[in-house]
Amino acid sequence: MEKIFEKRVKRFQELLKRENIDGAVIRTLSTFVYFTGTKWLRPALLIPAEGEPTVIVAKGEAELFKSKSWIENVVEFQKTEELMANVTMWIKKNGFNTVGMEFSVERDAYILFYELFKKLNPGIEIVDVRGLSMELRMIKDEWELENIRKAGKIAAKGMRVAEEEIKPGKSELQIAAEITRELMLNGSEEPKVYVAATPRAHAEPFKDVKVEKGRIVSVVIGADWNHYYTNITRSFPVGEVSERCRKAIKAMESAYRASIELTKPGIKFIKVEKEIERIYHEMGLEKYYIVGYTHGVGLLIEEDPITTIVVPHRAMIAKEGMVLAMVHAPLMIPEGAVKKEDTFIMSKKLENVTKY
Repeated sequence: MEKIFEKRVKRFQELLKRENIDGAVIRTLSTFVYFTGTKWLRPALLIPAEGEPTVIVAKGEAELFKSKSWIENVVEFQKTEELMANVTMWIKKNGFNTVGMEFSVERDAYILFYELFKKLNPGIEIVDVRGLSMELRMIKDEWELENIRKAGKIAAKGMRVAEEEIKPGKSELQIAAEITRELMLNGSEEPKVYVAATPRAHAEPFKDVKVEKGRIVSVVIGADWNHYYTNITRSFPVGEVSERCRKAIKAMESAYRASIELTKPGIKFIKVEKEIERIYHEMGLEKYYIVGYTHGVGLLIEEDPITTIVVPHRAMIAKEGMVLAMVHAPLMIPEGAVKKEDTFIMSKKLENVTKY
């Protein structure tokens, strides 16, 4: 197992050398997991372009961390200022001039740390290396795919519970609680569950928003196994729904089929996007459409390529080894969000790992 993570670090070091970057300070949790093999609160991983990586943890944590990771160089700190001092000493000791960081909105990627780092290291050039880590992370190896397949089975179990729990009068939070319970009982350590009984594209569940007849309830589930996620979404009509609802559901099914048929290695994502737009336009639903039909899935429920958020990614080409959630193209009609999404492993033939 440890050979997998060691190999990743070596490949990352090759990318650092390619870009003339002396070393990288990794604070984002998902990339920390990618290289170390374990999650850790407020992580700090130092990777030189050449040599062994170092992890900095709080006093008393080193022994447990070493038991969960392959990395041997583990330094403890007792005060926050010691953490920063260790990073600065590492840079000065090695004579680095250019240091990489990941510019991200992800957990533990604090702007506060970045600003403090600049003050303590005024002569150091700081470079964004998120693109380098994602260059590696976008293409999954077989061990990663096995974890994703297991996560997919858990996600499908959660969606079965969702269908059972959606009833008039129940709150979004009550439904989300039951789904989360099922996911955790099946080994998902950090599930993501979003329930929307109103038209919201991404919905943290509310305790005071309840399911009503004639509406559509959308459920988004991110289930993880060994920190690797899958993403599944379904929209459930509650009782008799309007003609507009029925048309939107029909359009979504057409968009879903088109995305599966067209998304193959070598195709540009924008080409599939245009076909989905055409389907919605022909059915008179284009004004309800939120653009962006696919995104990567892995150590995050939404990671590169992210056509849903990063516009330039729509021009990217699908590659074998990618894991993609699609079709992430909701129709936001007044009765609710209509969406159908599964996680697929990209190979010569798409493999749906969230069959439901």
